[in-house]
Amino acid sequence: MDVSVIIGGSAGIGQAAAVEIARRGAAVIVTYRSHPEGAAEVVTQIEQQGGRAAALALDVADVASFPVFRERVSEVLAGWGEERITSLVNNAGVGAATTIEDATEEFWDRLHRILLKAPFFLTKELLPLIADGGAIVNTTSTSTHSTGLSVGYSVYGAMKGGLVVLTRYLAKELAPRGIRVNSVSPGVTRTRLGDDAFTRFPEIIPDLAARVALGRIGEPEDVGKVIAFLTSRDAGWITGQDIEASGGHDL
Repeated sequence: MDVSVIIGGSAGIGQAAAVEIARRGAAVIVTYRSHPEGAAEVVTQIEQQGGRAAALALDVADVASFPVFRERVSEVLAGWGEERITSLVNNAGVGAATTIEDATEEFWDRLHRILLKAPFFLTKELLPLIADGGAIVNTTSTSTHSTGLSVGYSVYGAMKGGLVVLTRYLAKELAPRGIRVNSVSPGVTRTRLGDDAFTRFPEIIPDLAARVALGRIGEPEDVGKVIAFLTSRDAGWITGQDIEASGGHDL
């Protein structure tokens, strides 16, 4: 049985990816930090569709907690009669912006812990559980692209850019085990980031949609399906790539 671990799977893109991966036949373990009800919704939805799912608490900013998290993943796997996972999705994130004049060391460190340090050390911790021939997908951002630059996102973009580079190096390093490593760069997507900004400030959506060739902002399912594809055997000849899923942002 295929088993996928989705880090940050209680809402938005992670939730959509979990549901789509489960629809393709894999069991799913999602993590949550401050949104347990969202994780419970994912588990219920997948189980109602005949799939297997579990939710585990995880604070990706706390690297010291990763060994315990690995043990909990192993416990879930044992309960399903499995020993390995076949895919890992590093999707936990935070949306934050500030100009370089206003940036603080604390701001830098917080984004670094969540957006770059966590994917690296979580992948390292879970690597012994990933089956040979498996897949890793990292969620990056179009803020790393020359057409996606916005004032205030230098720190965020730098961390996501680091994750793009890390993706390529991991693809090279893990290739002898047949483990594929790719990243997905969403464009503007309706998620809960920024304190659920799209719900609180719907007036910002038309201007953002005007920058997208397909005429709308993305929905979590738009990106979740791309992530699910990259975890699947259908993407067995793709590795070391950053796939933009933006509807044609700033084309």
